[in-house]
Amino acid sequence: MDYSIRTIRADEWEKTREIRLAALQDPIAHLAFLDTYEDAVERSDDFWKERAEGASESGDGKVRQFVAEAPDGSWAGTIALLVERPSDEVRFGEAAKVDQTHIVGVYVRPEARGTGVIDALFQAGVEWSWALPEPAIERVRLYVHEENARAAAFYRRFGFVATGDTVAVPGSESALELEYELVRPSAGVGAGAGA
Repeated sequence: MDYSIRTIRADEWEKTREIRLAALQDPIAHLAFLDTYEDAVERSDDFWKERAEGASESGDGKVRQFVAEAPDGSWAGTIALLVERPSDEVRFGEAAKVDQTHIVGVYVRPEARGTGVIDALFQAGVEWSWALPEPAIERVRLYVHEENARAAAFYRRFGFVATGDTVAVPGSESALELEYELVRPSAGVGAGAGA
């Protein structure tokens, strides 16, 4: 793999916007994101600046966005993680019963798929989750649209398991998002695939 995995910087709002817009134009974006290209492209520069600042190392620590950066500086993929504590307001799904992180915004450009980018992004996100200060993160969760078989297969391969919990897809009368989780390993046991 010819990419480095790192946290975004606050001043990278234009690249943050560009990869999000690319993700929202993917043929399966309607299954993978609750956002639309049409809405996102209309958002102000200030919105993207705040988003990048909040997800960077200098942010408030409630969100972290990782990118896979090619040697030429382009971004091949990204994931973001939201820190969810039992006392927090519910963002999606049910309220956190334990301290957890929630993976969102998963995207790898078509030309980088199959190169290990997604594995490296998930490994970085899960390691960051386990390294957060007390109270310790007990699990990493995510939701996947019931028709997004490719994504679900990757999550299972990485070690996530379906919890059986579902959430209705906003704006749909019948579609469901399925919750998957990766529970914090016992001391001395690795996390995720290949650990």
